[in-house]
Amino acid sequence: MNKLLHIALVGNPNSGKSSLFNCLTGLNQKVGNFPGVTVDKKTGSTTLSSGEAEIIDLPGTYSLYPRRLDEWVSYRVLLGQDEKVKPDVVVAVADASNLKRNLLFCTQLIDLKIPVVVALTMMDLANKKGIKIDLAELERELGVPVVSINPRKQKGIPQLKKAIEQTAQGLYKSPVKDFIDNKALAPASIEDFKKIRSDISDYGAIHYLINHESFELDGGTQSLIEDIERRNQFNPTKTQAEEILQRYSRIKHIMQVSVSEPDPLQKSLFTEKLDNILLHRRWGYLILLGVLFVLFQCVFWLASYPMDWIDGGTASFSGWLSSVLPENNWTDLLVNGIVAGLGGIIIFVPQIAILFGLITILEDTGYMARISFLTDRLMRSVGLNGKSVMPMISGFACAIPAVMSARNIENRKERLLTILITPLMSCSARLPVYTILIGLVIPNKYIGGFIGIQGLVMLGLYLIGFLMALVVSYVAKWFIRINEKSFFILELPTYRSPRWKNVFQTMWSKAKIFVVDAGKVIMVISLILWALSSFGPASGMHEATVTYEQALASPEADSAQIEFNYANAKLENSYVGIAGKAIEPVVEPLGYDWKIGIALITSFAAREVFVGTMATLYAVGDEENEGPLKEKMREAKRADGSPIYTLATGVSLMLFYVFAMQCMSTLAIVKRETRSWKWPMIQLVYMTALAYLASWIAYQLLK
Repeated sequence: MNKLLHIALVGNPNSGKSSLFNCLTGLNQKVGNFPGVTVDKKTGSTTLSSGEAEIIDLPGTYSLYPRRLDEWVSYRVLLGQDEKVKPDVVVAVADASNLKRNLLFCTQLIDLKIPVVVALTMMDLANKKGIKIDLAELERELGVPVVSINPRKQKGIPQLKKAIEQTAQGLYKSPVKDFIDNKALAPASIEDFKKIRSDISDYGAIHYLINHESFELDGGTQSLIEDIERRNQFNPTKTQAEEILQRYSRIKHIMQVSVSEPDPLQKSLFTEKLDNILLHRRWGYLILLGVLFVLFQCVFWLASYPMDWIDGGTASFSGWLSSVLPENNWTDLLVNGIVAGLGGIIIFVPQIAILFGLITILEDTGYMARISFLTDRLMRSVGLNGKSVMPMISGFACAIPAVMSARNIENRKERLLTILITPLMSCSARLPVYTILIGLVIPNKYIGGFIGIQGLVMLGLYLIGFLMALVVSYVAKWFIRINEKSFFILELPTYRSPRWKNVFQTMWSKAKIFVVDAGKVIMVISLILWALSSFGPASGMHEATVTYEQALASPEADSAQIEFNYANAKLENSYVGIAGKAIEPVVEPLGYDWKIGIALITSFAAREVFVGTMATLYAVGDEENEGPLKEKMREAKRADGSPIYTLATGVSLMLFYVFAMQCMSTLAIVKRETRSWKWPMIQLVYMTALAYLASWIAYQLLK
């Protein structure tokens, strides 16, 4: 094989497909979108004996009868209808502990007459259940290579790669005989279709007859297929039902000759016993709250030390640069623009990495899926269902992929409601804002010696966003007039120990994404802010300089206080100071000064820009450039000498960021998902109104 080999991974959800993809590709991965649709396309490279090969991880699906948008992506690739993705070999990943269900999809792929290799995962779990699989007999029955693998422990991967290469070289050929007699399902229709496309298998012909309207075929071909359907009275529903029944009948025979299963009345496994506790109708919710509290407490506790080191180091570095470099605009740009902006980025890397690491552990262990199951009843009471929980939980990381993941929800109304409320989940971009504000206004004390007040406040902010999302969904369901029935069917994965390599890879990649992607925005805005806060109209700047010189000439002058007043006067007379003073009347009822008002505007590009804006504004206003940002904010005073960051202002600001949209990228994604500017504009208006009202109430009650 001289050409680059293209390998597609397919399989049922929770079959181990992602584990195999990560095992084969390692860090050689990238994520994009399939052409024309907002569905993640994960690709990567792996090494075979003949050279490099591209791995394409297709969305999970239970059969070749798609219902959701992501299932349609896999379906179009497998039916040869995607011009950009043309796999040479398809690896069908099957869960050995649920083989009967997984074989349905595998046998459908085999009957398409495409090169298929079956990779059996979770053999260790099958063995625990007492299931014994005769791989040689299973391979004879299916007519394609069957390889047992364990991606988590790197077992069976060389054998799988060898089977892939041999299949690509034609050493393994598709079975001549169909798994079931597909032609007998609709003989006349299939025969007529084969006159149009003789290269399509009998089973492929059935799918063209059922879904040709969704394929990119020329008008003449579409008309011919429709004529075949009418002439032969082709019934898609009846054909599909008969096919599934025949497949399961044949699969039952295969299970009898190649699989040995234990008595179904044997005692329940560890997973079932643990589910009795974690999914309990009362204790399950308390356990969930406990898990979330521990998660947020760990984010504070584990990240506090590296954050203090980074904060102190940045402050010391800025002070050192100011002392050794000459006083000019270039030094000011370096210290107050670039270094301050970088400090506002890297200080939160530990928290971002730890949060994503802990979320990955929850996913790997299988507990995340239980959260969907546990909350289904609550979700239905507000117009959603359990499937809405996964996008909402994903929203704790980032609203953009969370909104995109709502495509897994078949019901249009529930999908739209989920998209509308998902940005209310506190994403990782809000985490820097919460962290610095909680550190400013919430005491670092413990209840009972181990329950941290700061961790409780953090948990409360996340819960407030979640509860408000439920309220908004309950109200919105009466205004969205789409009537569709929905069903919640979820396969609960077995509990497993987390893959620590995967956890650390995720922590590294998410931290890198934050620094690179968010960092670009923060740095650009920090530099623009430095320019706008360092320069202003000549008259105002001249007046501030004259006042400064006069004050210095006084025999009783306090030089330190005069320098401080001069820095603040220049900042207030700069372009950003003038803009801030203009919007101050709007934000003053919320307890904010003009600097916070500027931060609210700049952070609309990305919420985490709030901290970068504060770092730049307080750096420009501090001629000595000494002390961490938190200390500068703690010492900030109003004109009357009272502190700015009181408990009332801090809580008001936290609530504003809980509810406000403050993310242009999310609005763009919602527009693309809903194909209309109507819904993102509704989001922007209702979330801004909620944020302003909640912040005003909190400040008025606590001031």
